[in-house]
Formats: sequence, structure tokens, C-alpha cells
Amino acid sequence: MRASGLRITAAPQRIAIIGAGWAGMAAAVRAVQDGHQVTVFEAARTLGGRARGVPLTLPDGREILVDNGQHILIGAYTDTLRLMRLVNVDPEEALLRLPMALMFPDGTGLSLPDLPTPLDALAGILRARGWRLREKLALLRTASRWQRAGFRCQAHTSVADLCVGLPTRLMKEFIEPLCVSALNTPVEQASGTVFLRVLHDGLFSQRGGSNFLLPRCDLSALFPAAAARWLGERGARVVAGRRIEALKRQASQWQIEGELFDSVVLAVSASESARILADSLPETEEPLQGNMKAWAAQAAALRFQAIATVYAQAESSGSAPLLARPLLALRSNDQYPAQFVFDRDQITQSQEPSRLLAFVISASQGERLALERAVTEQAKSQLGLTVKPLQTIIEKRATFACTPALVRPSAGIAPGLAACGDYIEGPYPATLEGAVQSGWSVPQKLG
Repeated sequence: MRASGLRITAAPQRIAIIGAGWAGMAAAVRAVQDGHQVTVFEAARTLGGRARGVPLTLPDGREILVDNGQHILIGAYTDTLRLMRLVNVDPEEALLRLPMALMFPDGTGLSLPDLPTPLDALAGILRARGWRLREKLALLRTASRWQRAGFRCQAHTSVADLCVGLPTRLMKEFIEPLCVSALNTPVEQASGTVFLRVLHDGLFSQRGGSNFLLPRCDLSALFPAAAARWLGERGARVVAGRRIEALKRQASQWQIEGELFDSVVLAVSASESARILADSLPETEEPLQGNMKAWAAQAAALRFQAIATVYAQAESSGSAPLLARPLLALRSNDQYPAQFVFDRDQITQSQEPSRLLAFVISASQGERLALERAVTEQAKSQLGLTVKPLQTIIEKRATFACTPALVRPSAGIAPGLAACGDYIEGPYPATLEGAVQSGWSVPQKLG
């Protein structure tokens, strides 16, 4: 029996997974659990894709591991947390759990207490600092309207449309930071449908769902590297440093560099998946070429947004923490681009302080040197700190632009060929939870 995507069969298969990011490793773990023989190919030497560890050398010569982009997980990432436990990573040790807080350096902003949902959101809004009573009531009325509508809206509705009538302060200090951190898309362009889904699952579905979970270790160690060890213990192969150029169709199988596989999962970026498909067309029979071309065209139509992370070291301030909290929201504008700043020492609980701050710029459009200059000024103005940028990482295609009525590629491409990733059709924006869910669901089609 055949279907679009991987074949439905009860027999164990030889499965190749191209890409060892979070989606690819989730797919590999699920496939091995289902009894299949799995080989994972990864072009880079480090596992994790766009959520991986990278080395950074401090001025004193110490080398530490940071990430190619500072990430926030949330308590509602139930599939990600479950999968971490499955591969022997304890989330309680690997993640710093904090109540959701969009607090600014001046002490104003929103912080949710540890209460059952939705009482935590209600209490947090009523106790928010720096908001007038009429502003708080306006947000409560708007949230109540979303709740009555079942957190659903018309497909073409933007986040800005959803929030018509909200006071400017709430847009600037709550809606915009939340939207750009979750969807990496400005409110005027961001999908209202996806934003409401994120709000529902994060704020209104379960106690602790809105909690911020900050990685204490690098992102490769947080899941992909642990998954690779788990897979190796069960006979699967993870081959790093091997870039796959193309696939070759042979009878009912797919050939990769001389090896035959019953099924292949493309767990790389949309653009890389489209390239592999294009380079595979000459070795694929005509009936399948149409499916591959159509899928690649849909993937190529996606637009992408950049995220920049500026790692900067602050001048010594004694033994006191650099920031009042491990994570603070910042007031961003054309002059000051960063929306959030992280105190790495508070998060990693390092025995030897690094005085390292991570400034995150979502939907980034600036060049490296300009961003570093702007962040240096922003740190001085908003934090009262003098910082020196040490390393700036710009992921130019970090996430797809999560716009209204966006048509995303499906998982199925052709018989025995599928894709997974945070950009694949699903309810979430480009998040680790979306990537993990996409990867976990692909092997289900094997039966």
C-alpha cells in the first residue's frame, strides 16, 4: 500500500534521515522506537541544525559553549520535554524554569504568579507594574473576547487586526514582544491564527505552560547529542560531516551514495530540501517528478526572517548579578534593536563568572557591526552597563515569516519520501516544539 509521503507498512524499513537538527533527531528516535533501521546524515560536524552549540572564546582565554541563537522554551512544549526525558535528559536539571515575565529594566511590566490557569494570567495582568487600570481592563476584555471565540479567527487576520483598540503601551510592552519572540514576525504581518494558538497553549491550557525554560547547557547537548547517544545504543547510525547532494530512485527504493533505503526523510531547511529534490530529478522517474517539483515550489515560496544574537561581556560589577532577572525585556526601536537580554551567568549557574550577556534581535534587518554598535548603546542607556561585543551570530533564515493564511509544505512529498521541520504544515510557528512535533509524526506513516 502506498500514500503520499512514506509508505504505510508493518515491516521494518531501512530509513535515511537527512539532517540532525531537532526535527531530524525526533524522527530518528521515533523510527527506532517503531523498530526501523535508521541512518542519520548531517552535513555539519555539530548536531542541532539551527539550534546548536557553538564555541566562544572569552578575553581571558577560556572557551565556553553558547548557542547559535539564544532560545527560550516554554512549559507548554510538552512533546519536546517528553522527548528529552526519553533520551535521558532531565529537563529539571537542564532547564532553568521561571514564571513568565516580560519585565523591563526599570521594574515595569508583566509577571505571572504560580497559580492555576487562567488565574495566573488574570492576576499577572491586574498586578502588572506601570500599566494603568484602564489598560489592564482593556487587555482583559480583549483576552476574554479571544477566549469566547475559542482562540480562533479568520485565516487572513493579522495580530494587529486582533488587537485593534488595545492601548499603545500594551501593544509595545506586551503584544509586540510576545509576537516577535513567538512568531519572529512583526504584528502587522504576523498570523493572528497562529498567535492565538500560541497564546492558548502557552497561557490557557495547563498550569506552568507559560513558564520560561532557559537552557543551562548548550542546545546541542540539550537534545540532539543525547538523542545521538540514545540512537547509537540501539544500533542506529548518526553520520556527521556528510552532505547529501542528491537522491537516486531505484525500483521502489531510494539510493544515497550507494546505499539503498526504503524511505527517506528530508529533515533539513526548506531551501536545502528543495535543492536536494531539484538535484534528484534526473535520477527519478517521470511520475514522481511532478510531486517533487510541486513540493519544492511550495517550499521555495516561503519567506524567511533573521534572528541575531549579540554576545557581549559587561565590565566587572563586583559579585552582584548583572541583571535583576536572568531574562529582561528591552524597549526596542529603530535606534535600539534588541527585544530581550539574557544574563548567561544566572542561567548556566557558572562557577567562574563570564559576565556574558546575550542580546536577542528578532526579525533582524541590520548588519553585524551596526547591530553591535546599537546594542552597546542600548546596554548603556537601558541597563546602565558598559559592554563589549565578543561574538554576533546572525541566522539569516532562522524562521519562516509566519504570515496570515500562509500555505506551508506538507510532510508528504512522494512514495517513500517525506520532509519534517518547523516550516512543515502545522499549528505552530518556527519553534523547537513545532520541529519536534513534525519529526515525531513522520514515522507514523510507516505503520
